Amino acid sequence: MPLSLHAAFVPGALQMLGTTHGLINKAEAWCGEQGSEASALIGACLHDQMLPFAYQVKSVADHTGGAIEGLRAGVFSPAMEAPPQDFAGLRAKLDAAVATLEAVTEDELEAKIGAPMLFQMRDFKMPFTAENFLLSFSQPNFYFHAATAYDILRMKGLSIGKRDFLGRMRLAS
Repeated sequence: MPLSLHAAFVPGALQMLGTTHGLINKAEAWCGEQGSEASALIGACLHDQMLPFAYQVKSVADHTGGAIEGLRAGVFSPAMEAPPQDFAGLRAKLDAAVATLEAVTEDELEAKIGAPMLFQMRDFKMPFTAENFLLSFSQPNFYFHAATAYDILRMKGLSIGKRDFLGRMRLAS
C-alpha cells in the first residue's frame, strides 16, 4: 500500500504538536506547584550553546504548520522573531500550527510532490523537492525540537516520562 505524503507527514506532526502542548501544560502546572516563575522553564536551556525551551516549542510549530505554509509558498525561511515568553503565547503558536495541519488536504500535498521547494536563511539556500523538504528536513527538525523541549523539562526536574513524549498514538480501533 503506497503511503501518501499527507499520511507520512501530517499525523506525526499533529502528534508532536499535541505532545508539545502537553509539555507546556505540565510545565505550567509544575511552576504553580513549585511557586516558580514561568521564566524558570521558558528560558531554560540544556546547554549554554543551545536555545531555550520557548525556542524549542516555537520551532515545533515552525517545522509543522510553518513547513506547510512554506510549501505553499515554495520557500521556507525560519521565523526570526523571538518566541513567546509565556505559556499562553506558546500554546497559541502550537494551536496555529495545528489549524494549518488540520486544513491541509491529502490532495493538496499529493499535488506538491516533485515541486521545487527552497529552504532559505539569509544567503544560505538548500533546494529540495516538496516531499524531501517535508520528510528529510522539517520532520527531523520537529522531532528534534520536541525532544529537546522534553529534555529541558526533565533536566529541570519535572516528573514526565516517555508517555508524555509519545503523546496521542494512533491505535487500531
